[in-house]
Amino acid sequence: MGTRRISREQALQALFYMDMHRDPVEDPVGAFCSSFARDKPTEPFFHRLVSGVQDNRKTIDTVIERFSSNWRISRMSCVDRNVLRIAVFELLFCADIPPKVSINEAIDVGKRFGTEESGSFINGILDSIRLAMQENKVDGVPMAEG
Repeated sequence: MGTRRISREQALQALFYMDMHRDPVEDPVGAFCSSFARDKPTEPFFHRLVSGVQDNRKTIDTVIERFSSNWRISRMSCVDRNVLRIAVFELLFCADIPPKVSINEAIDVGKRFGTEESGSFINGILDSIRLAMQENKVDGVPMAEG
């Protein structure tokens, strides 16, 4: 398994941890990192994903809800919600990652950590976002250059 896949899985676990532990912790990423061992090569991409999702969460959640028919972000499973957040962050803000890679990785991570339906649920939402981005129909959202 590649370091980026491992980083994505660790980012999912960190975001899941932060979603589930709503206690006001000064440094939730630090608390997660001190509790769970990680590989050094995965750290830069892990931190890029986690901080990117945290810093852009409102925009990311707005985009997810716009393209998820009849699903509010709060009603989604914690795994699906955070896999989608990571992938949408990549789609919107990481021009160095091809959209197909972000989508395929999200589907695989969702299948591994989510439910039987997670892969198709994630795929449907992300593919709709990808198509809208190709047609420049994601209004009010800063897009990755590339």
